[in-house]
This record gives sequence, structure tokens and C-alpha cells, in this order.
Amino acid sequence: MLLLFQDQTVGRRIELSKKKIEFLIISRLVLNIEILFTILNNYDIDAAMKHEKSIYIELKKRLTLNEFRHGTKLRAEILRKEFECSASTVREILFRLATQGLVKFQEQRGFRVPEMSPTKLIELTHMRILLEGEGAVLSIRQGGVGWEAQLSAAHHKLSHLEKRIHSLEDSSELVELWFSSETEFHQTLISACGSTTLKQMHSRIYSQFRQQLMEADRRFDFMSDNIKQHSDILDAALAADEALTRKRIHDHLGRHLTGRTASPSSSN
Repeated sequence: MLLLFQDQTVGRRIELSKKKIEFLIISRLVLNIEILFTILNNYDIDAAMKHEKSIYIELKKRLTLNEFRHGTKLRAEILRKEFECSASTVREILFRLATQGLVKFQEQRGFRVPEMSPTKLIELTHMRILLEGEGAVLSIRQGGVGWEAQLSAAHHKLSHLEKRIHSLEDSSELVELWFSSETEFHQTLISACGSTTLKQMHSRIYSQFRQQLMEADRRFDFMSDNIKQHSDILDAALAADEALTRKRIHDHLGRHLTGRTASPSSSN
């Protein structure tokens, strides 16, 4: 079978067999595949994934520490330049953070930091009390000496830091370190509960809770209460007193059930 083609360069017709055409098509496909493999070989997928993960972690930390003010619009183009990645990568990460409740997405409006909300803070506080109380009780039952040692170590670090903050007039430089240590203590408290779902839910709720409070918490005028309350939680947990542990957790978080602590101008 012969097919006729017009040669555009010289204006003449060329007869090509069907097999010849198939050969040309296959040759072009092979060439394209070789080009694709060359691109992939020069592209470090592991490095790209690590970079994307580092961007996610950094943005999550900033959102939780309230380095973006409530209601701020998050512009992919600006973040793309800062993190030296594509705008699509930034948008994908922001969508992931939206599923964690740390970013709000609206059609035609884009991505924004959630507004400060007393109602939301009350809801988050109720959830923290429930999840931490249950997680701590399960950890008491199942954690053993290893969990007790980890909890004691996490508390020792947190207590040392909180006492240092309490003694300083300006402790603004310790905000990030305190946040990390406080997170570690509360996560360790429930770490031996045996429920991945509970821990994942707690992590999500805790991050949203901290995001609501970090603007107010930067004053650290609650630190003397925190020192005692964290110590009380530790003592109750190590004594394996389940009811008292639940009560100590409620006492520690109860001040947020009014919603007033969400305001940076209110007293904790």
C-alpha cells in the first residue's frame, strides 16, 4: 500500500509505504522517550520530594506560630519566589494545609490564614480535653516504664524552659523553642495510647488550637500557672491516677473554654 505526501520544501509529492510511515512514527516516539529519560535522569526526584516536604513543614510551623497574621492572604507567587519552587507546588502544599485546618481556601479569593475566633477556640479546647484525657489514660495503662521516662524527660525540658521564660522580662526569642517543647510534652503524654487515629486527630486539633492562641500567648503572662499545671499533669500520670490525670488536663485547658483567651488584648 502506497500513500502520497506533499513535500512542503520542494513542492513535490512523495510516495511512502505504510511500513515506512510506521517506522518514522516509532522512531519519533523512541526519540521522545529518550529525551524524557534524559530529563528524568537529570532530575533528582528524592531531592524534589525532600524540598517539598521542607516547605510544608516550614509553612505549617509559621502558620501555627502565627507568623502570618489572622486573615492574611497567602499568595502563591510570593511564596514560590521565597522557596524557589513552582507556583503549583506552593498551591498543592497550601491545599494540604487547608485539609489540616491551618489554611482557608475559597473560590475566587484564594488561600487565607483563618480568622481568630472565640467560638472555634472553645470547640478546639473541648476536643483537646477529650483527646488528651483519653490518650493519657490509655498511655497510663499501656505505656509502662519507657513511656514514663519519656514523659518525665519531656516535662524536664519544658519546665526548665518555662521557668527561664518566667524569669525574663523579654522572652520573645524563646517563643519557637517553648512551642516545640510544649508540643513535645503534650504529644508524649498520649504517645503510648496505641491509637494512630487518636494521635493524628490530636495533632491536627493541637495545631489549630495553637494557631488561635499564638498571638496572645506571645506575652507569656500565663507562665506561672503553666509551670504548676504541667507538673500536676506529670505527677498524676506517673501515679497512674486516671481520674486525676483527666482532671489535671481539664484544669490546664479550662481557661480557654470562655473563648476570651483568643484575644491578644485579654488576660490569660
